[in-house]
Amino acid sequence: MEGTEGKKMDRRGFLKAAGAGAAALLSGCAGPERVSGRAQGTKRTNFVFILVDDLGWTDLGCFGSTFYETPNVDRLAAEGMRFTNAYAACPVCSPTRASIMTGRYPARLKTTDFFGGPQPDRIGPRWPKSRQLLPAPYVDRLPLEEVTIAEALKQHGYATFFAGKWHLGREGFWPEDQGFDVNKGGIQRGGPYGGKKYFSPYGNPRLSDGPDGEHLPDRLASETCQFIEANQDQPFLAYLSFYSVHTPLMSRPDLQAKYEAKAKTLAHEGAKWGQEGQRKVRLVQDHAIYGGMVEAMDQAVGKVLDALDRLDLARDTAVFFMSDNGGLSTSEGHPTSNLPLRAGKGWLYEGGIREPMMIRWPGKARAGRVCDEPVTSTDFYPTMLEMASLPARPDRHLDGRSMVPLLKRSGRQKQRALYWHYPHYGNQGGSPGGAVRLGDYKLIEHYEDNRVELYNLRDDVGEQNDLSAQMPEKAAALRQMLHDWRREVGALMPTPNPNRKST
Repeated sequence: MEGTEGKKMDRRGFLKAAGAGAAALLSGCAGPERVSGRAQGTKRTNFVFILVDDLGWTDLGCFGSTFYETPNVDRLAAEGMRFTNAYAACPVCSPTRASIMTGRYPARLKTTDFFGGPQPDRIGPRWPKSRQLLPAPYVDRLPLEEVTIAEALKQHGYATFFAGKWHLGREGFWPEDQGFDVNKGGIQRGGPYGGKKYFSPYGNPRLSDGPDGEHLPDRLASETCQFIEANQDQPFLAYLSFYSVHTPLMSRPDLQAKYEAKAKTLAHEGAKWGQEGQRKVRLVQDHAIYGGMVEAMDQAVGKVLDALDRLDLARDTAVFFMSDNGGLSTSEGHPTSNLPLRAGKGWLYEGGIREPMMIRWPGKARAGRVCDEPVTSTDFYPTMLEMASLPARPDRHLDGRSMVPLLKRSGRQKQRALYWHYPHYGNQGGSPGGAVRLGDYKLIEHYEDNRVELYNLRDDVGEQNDLSAQMPEKAAALRQMLHDWRREVGALMPTPNPNRKST
C-alpha cells in the first residue's frame, strides 16, 4: 500500500500533467460546468448522499417529531425505505464521516475523535485533574492512502461533487484530495465559523460569498442542483453534507418567529429537563431557533429532490439520508430532545449513536417500507458499489456490509455484531468507553472504572434497566467480544492521568 505522501504527490502530479482544467479542480474553484473525461457506456445508478450534522433520531416528522416540520424529508422516507435501527460509527462527527468515506470503523483508522479535539501529548497540566484518564491519541485526518467511496466511483466514470461540511483534515486532505472533482465549502472546520456563519459572507476559502444574507443551507442545495444539472448525462455522486444543524444556533428570522409562535401553543406534560451524569438533558422539543434550522435544512433537501424530478433523474438516482451522530441534548444550548432514547451527541447511549436514516432507490426498493435491521455508517460504501453494479472490495470496506438485500426484499440478514470505541471525553459530558450490539442486546463498557451496562433494546430502547447483574453470562460474553474486536482492529486506549488528584 502506498504511503500518504506518495498518494498526494501522485494525485497532484497527475493533475499537473492533465493541464489547467484539472488544476482548477484541484483548487476547488471549478464551477457548475460538466466534469469532462468520463467513461461512456452502460448507464449506472446516480447517487445523492445527504448527510446532516447533529440531527437527532426523532428530529424529523417521519421519525416522530410533532414540533419540527420536515415535509420534504418525510416525502423522501415515504418514497423509500426508513431504517429505524441505523447507527453512526461514533457519537461525534469526524469519525463517522470517515467511516462513510471508507467503510471502516474509526477504531481501525485511528480516527476516533472529532478532528481538533484534545491529543494526550498536547494537553499537559491543563487537563482537568479530576479526570481519571488521558484520552487516546487519534489520527486527525482522513489518510490519503484510503480509497474513498468517491475515488472508487470516480475510477468507474462517475463525476463527483462535495458541498458543505468536511471536517476530515487540514488543507491537503480536503475533498478535492479524496476523490471529489468539485468542492463547495468543505474545509477543516467543524462548523460554519467564518464570516457571518450561516449567512453570507461565509469566510470560507472553498465557497465564494453570495449576496449579503444568503442562507448557507439553501446555497449548498443550489450548488448541488447546478452540479446535477451539468452532469445529468453521466453517472454522478453528489454528496451534500450540511453544516446544519450544528452550532452556532442560528435561524432565518422568519422561521425562528414561526417556531416561537408554535412553542407558545405547546402544553408539556412532565418535566422539561432531566439529568444525565453531571449534565442536564432536554426532554422536550420546543427550541424555536433549532426548529427553524431543521426546517431550513428540510427546504434545502426539497430543492434537491425537486431538481431530480425536474431533470427526470429521480428514477435513476439512489438518494441516501443520514445524520453523523445523535442530537445535541446535553450541552451547547441543549437544542433538542432525543426521547425515547437516552442522552445524545457525545454519549454511547442510543441518543448519541442511533440516527434517522432512509434510502430511496426507485424501481429497486419498494416505497414506504420500514426496516428494523441494525445497520451502520460503514455499510454505505459496499451498498453503493453494489447499486452501481461494481464489484465489492472487502479489502477496502472491511467493516461494511451491503444493504441491497434489505432494500430488495423483506426479512433479515445474518446476525452480526456492531461495535463502537470512543476513548475520549466528549464535550457533551460523555466519558471514554466502548459498546457492542448483538441482536437485541447492547453492552457499554466504561473505561474509567471498567464498569459495564447491559440493555435489551427491544424491551428498553431508553436504556433504563441495566441487566448486567441479572445476566452476568450475557454481559461477560459481549464484553469478551468487545475486547477481541478491539485487539483485531488495533484500537488505541486511554491511559491513566498522571496529574489526577488522589482521593
